[in-house]
Amino acid sequence: MNPVLDDVSDRLAAAAERHGGKLPAPRLTPDEARELLELARVVAHSSERRFAPLATYLAGCVAGRLASTDEAAAFIREVREELESEQPETV
Repeated sequence: MNPVLDDVSDRLAAAAERHGGKLPAPRLTPDEARELLELARVVAHSSERRFAPLATYLAGCVAGRLASTDEAAAFIREVREELESEQPETV
């Protein structure tokens, strides 16, 4: 998807292997990346900005347990839309 993210993914997989785990390097689909970035935007603007990366990590933890990448993007979109609907209107 992106050379920087691919490099980080490869490094994560290599680190996991050094600790006894055999995992393929994770890759994001364009839909997953878009939804994660949108989730980060919503969280950053509705709470402390520092919570945005933690929210995307939590979304990734849950999405990684889902059966398909289509489900993952839809799941992240659903949570983001819930958060957006709870934000107060700005004038």
